[in-house]
Amino acid sequence: MLFRSHKPGPILSDFVENLWLYNQYDSPCRQERIFPSGTFELVFNLRSDELRIYKASRPLEFERFSSAIVSGPYNGFFVTDAAEAAAVMGCTSNRAAHAFLGPSTHELADRHIDLEAIWGRWASDWREQLLEIASPDARLLKLEELLASRLLCRREHHSSVSLALDRFAQAGARTRTRELARLAGLSQKRFIDLFRSEVGLAPKLFHRVVRFQRVLARMNARSIPDWGQLALGFGYFDQSHLIRDFLAFSGLSPDDYLHRLRELDMQGFHAKFNHLPLSK
Repeated sequence: MLFRSHKPGPILSDFVENLWLYNQYDSPCRQERIFPSGTFELVFNLRSDELRIYKASRPLEFERFSSAIVSGPYNGFFVTDAAEAAAVMGCTSNRAAHAFLGPSTHELADRHIDLEAIWGRWASDWREQLLEIASPDARLLKLEELLASRLLCRREHHSSVSLALDRFAQAGARTRTRELARLAGLSQKRFIDLFRSEVGLAPKLFHRVVRFQRVLARMNARSIPDWGQLALGFGYFDQSHLIRDFLAFSGLSPDDYLHRLRELDMQGFHAKFNHLPLSK
């Protein structure tokens, strides 16, 4: 498997966390579960002309999308067709995605949409330009150039949203929505509405997803952690609180997730981060 990741330059760094590319990805399973990350993702399929997304609640049904899509921040996992993700690239944005997706980014929460619905013919034109480039690194640089050309504005987050994101970035934070609203000088309802409109999720749910992602990263080291200490270090009340949240976002208990990772290791397969190939 070929993997490349690229941090954008100053023009995009306030809006895009990273650009990434996978090629020759050969999953051992037909489907993969993708966990919530609290981010917006632009995805270009470089091999086939479509992408299929399965909802967690309807595992046998799928929605068919074009080869260029936007994934909004999800409140739970969804499932993809692994074969269609053999050669994909895109970008991850968790701050000010509205700068290139438009002011209605909050409407993308918990859903996928064809990029063409937002950008029109630009979406397919971009994919064609990316396909014409053979070098993975050059493809990433080209995508960065194209994204910079589509910046619609340089509006940053409302100060209250920036305050909350900074608090949530602290590993052990247990900041309550009410407290953040007070610090911002806003009513709780106004603060929640502002946060959801810019980030896509309500602040409490976003914070839960951020904590889950920290636990996920820790577990990918494969060692068995002290669950109680890990829970307290990441801002959970106790071990059972961590397990409930992990199950809610992944559909698995932490122990089951670690067991599945070890099964994949024994097969000599390393899954994409935040992805989990489903058992055959």
